[in-house]
Amino acid sequence: MLLRDRTVLVTGVLTPSSIAFTVAKLAQEQGATVVLTSFDRALAVTRRSARRLPVEPEVVELDVTDPGHLGTLTQRLPVDRLDGVVHSIGFAPAACLGQDEGLFAAEWEDVATALQVSAWSFSALARAVKPVLAPGGSIVGLDFDASRTWPAYDWMGVAKAALESTSRYLARDLGPDSVRVNLVAAGPLRTVAARSIPGFAHIEESWGNTAPLGWDVDDPEPAARAVVALLSDWFPATTGEIVHVDGGAHAIGAAAPIVGAGPDPSG
Repeated sequence: MLLRDRTVLVTGVLTPSSIAFTVAKLAQEQGATVVLTSFDRALAVTRRSARRLPVEPEVVELDVTDPGHLGTLTQRLPVDRLDGVVHSIGFAPAACLGQDEGLFAAEWEDVATALQVSAWSFSALARAVKPVLAPGGSIVGLDFDASRTWPAYDWMGVAKAALESTSRYLARDLGPDSVRVNLVAAGPLRTVAARSIPGFAHIEESWGNTAPLGWDVDDPEPAARAVVALLSDWFPATTGEIVHVDGGAHAIGAAAPIVGAGPDPSG
């Protein structure tokens, strides 16, 4: 088992369609003790989903924008050591996504919220758990490729770029403690968060045609497997990395034409 005798904190579990839920499920199947976090109205949803895991985990309240929650997190955990942490947290106000004016639609207050929740929280979570994070531990965040623009993604795309940079700096800062920090950039998946993004359908419609391996927008397991692998000791010297689990779409400039389409050039 990849995670035998390891304890993993997983944020962002909502419904069973979420990547984080599948990460928690696979982590348990690979021998880990899992603890979930949630907050406010989402707590009840997370607790319902927790009951559908192989072993019902404890759910700890954590709002990453609340200094009190962050400051007391380690005291409220049901374990005294963490070997892995999964950051699956992102949010942007409506003005930041899918507006006709693009980036110009959002005021700073909205943008600040998107950056705080989606990027700054990665560092804040790492700092909160650092006192109980074991040497050889691993922090893995969930990403969406920020190397290019996407329809309607707007300020969330900017926030993901900040997340990617934050991951590299955290890898630098936590490396001396033998803690690895990496991201998994998943292709588009039909999660609750994705369905709230205007124009998301335009991204998912084209992804399968572009990805050399194809892509199933209803299957979070490939991305979750990558997270679990990075949590394990099978990547002992990998940090500051972005692992793309997107069917290979990130490597392709444009979808290839269908073989046999169009006129025969020999005729």
